[in-house]
Amino acid sequence: MKISVQENKIIIDSSNYNFKKYQISQLGFFGYKSIEECFFSNSLNVKSDILKILGYLDNENISYEIDESVKLILEQISLNEAEKKRNSAIALNIKSGILNEDSFTSFKDFLDELPRKLKPHQVKSAFHLYSLKNGANFSVPGSGKTSVVISVYEKLRLEGQCNVMFVVGPPPCFQPWQNEFKETLGRLVKTTILSGGNKNLRKEEYYKSSDSIDELYLSTFQTLMNDHEEVIKLIGQKEVNCYFVVDEAHYMKQINGSWASSLLQISKYAKFRCVLTGTPIPKSYSDVFNLFDFLWVNNSPLTESDKIAVLLAEKNGKNEEVKEILDKKIGPLFYRVRKKDLGLKPPIFHKPLLIPMNPLEKRIYNLIKSKIHELSKDDFINNEQILSKLWKGRMIRMRQATSYPKLLLKSLEDYSEDLLDENVNIANIIRAYDDLETPGKLEYLTEKVKNLNNQNKKVLIWSNFIGTLELLKSHFIKENLHSELIYGKTPVKKNGIFEVLEEKTREEIRDEFVDPESGLDILIANPAACAESISLHKTCFHAFYYDLSYNCAQYLQSLDRIHRVGGSEFNTANYYFLQYENSIDQDIKENLEYKAQKMYNIVEQDYAIYNLDMFEENNEDDLAAYKRIFKN
Repeated sequence: MKISVQENKIIIDSSNYNFKKYQISQLGFFGYKSIEECFFSNSLNVKSDILKILGYLDNENISYEIDESVKLILEQISLNEAEKKRNSAIALNIKSGILNEDSFTSFKDFLDELPRKLKPHQVKSAFHLYSLKNGANFSVPGSGKTSVVISVYEKLRLEGQCNVMFVVGPPPCFQPWQNEFKETLGRLVKTTILSGGNKNLRKEEYYKSSDSIDELYLSTFQTLMNDHEEVIKLIGQKEVNCYFVVDEAHYMKQINGSWASSLLQISKYAKFRCVLTGTPIPKSYSDVFNLFDFLWVNNSPLTESDKIAVLLAEKNGKNEEVKEILDKKIGPLFYRVRKKDLGLKPPIFHKPLLIPMNPLEKRIYNLIKSKIHELSKDDFINNEQILSKLWKGRMIRMRQATSYPKLLLKSLEDYSEDLLDENVNIANIIRAYDDLETPGKLEYLTEKVKNLNNQNKKVLIWSNFIGTLELLKSHFIKENLHSELIYGKTPVKKNGIFEVLEEKTREEIRDEFVDPESGLDILIANPAACAESISLHKTCFHAFYYDLSYNCAQYLQSLDRIHRVGGSEFNTANYYFLQYENSIDQDIKENLEYKAQKMYNIVEQDYAIYNLDMFEENNEDDLAAYKRIFKN
């Protein structure tokens, strides 16, 4: 019997052997079909399938010969296994503090020459990444992952091993990458942003020759999915040695998803690969599969058997068994810095500022609350799906009433209850609210902001509602206080070749705000647009929460905007919470504190499942709050 491979087809020549009936059945189960005296199978993974069939023949004590094609595959498998063991041993030693002194000293001498001096935890993280060349950094937000990667890239570039960096991530990360390049390396980097706009206009950037391409490319996941063939053309050029980075890599979590599939195709053409995320396992242990398939394309440390074992163990609730597999297979290959390792000054969470509502907003709030109590008595006549929409809508209305009464005039998707009923007087008061009264929170906030302003201290103000954000901006303009606003409508910087914007971009506003001499001392933002990838910690140490939502992920991310490596070692972050007395504000804050503490305890573990996805809507928090407040 002879085994051979031709164009991903495994062929078993059985002319000198008569398979038994159960053996033929097993071959059929493996996907083999017979023609005359041959069995063949089209394979998507020849290496894995060759090992499977040879293992089966060995177990059955069936003698066979292999031709040169199979010998080459087995040799490659052997080399791959040796590479895995070597990488794992090197990485494990570094994580354990066992370092090659000559190599580490040389690397540290290089880092010492850079304008930005890395912190001790960053130095070790950078050496781990440099030693592996392909690597994952799962450190918590605010730990300085970007500087680590840029430092390693520069070392490899000076050694002649790479000459282009391509970063894919959410749009807010673009400006930080450009800023960090300059601050870490002390030089401006020629950059092209490949995001949105007309694909035909972008194409000329992909088809530049290797001697005219830029050093840094920035793209979004969506654009990369649309342009993956063009990206391959760009980085696949012979003279291009690309260091490919996936920032906020938890967005790759979909197995066989479009974004992941595009990245896995592109990864084959990169010289080195790196993934960055503080939340590697947002939903399931299988979320890490794509990350390591991307890093070690065609030689993933997680075999198909490993993945099946992980999925089965997770399905059966055997989490310790899952952790044992992952710790052995990928534990050495990622680096993770926890919040407690950063050496930051503890932030101060000031006691919530309890503020009395002004007369009209109190009247409006009490009406909304009493109306919801009244309606809740009749909820038993509705089915579960209708109830979910009703309860979610009512909770949003409650939160709106404690933020800015005029928000109640805007309709909500999938929610049509008129909580104002036929109370024409209250409806008219809400429409004319701006002329009748200023919210109590805003009066109090203005006084606090002016006080900090007089001390030359910058202030960050968070709100979850667009109408409230716009109210705050217009109010501070009237008070002659210089402020800017970042929310969903604020444009993101695009490639200047393709688009000229009249409005300030998020990046321009951010740069102006962090500049201590700019005169811009008030930044107003909402967590959905500004809680991720924007750093404000070098010049801003005071954040006010005008209102909160039940979204713990966005809340935690927003806290990190002013509490990060590179400033918070010496400056104390201060958080202030504006609350109306005897309102839903107390329930939201207490609920967030409970979930935040629980989340922080989980984040300290290496293989914990926790969701910090910014953009996946979760109704459970609102529904639980409704039951807590109105049904119980």
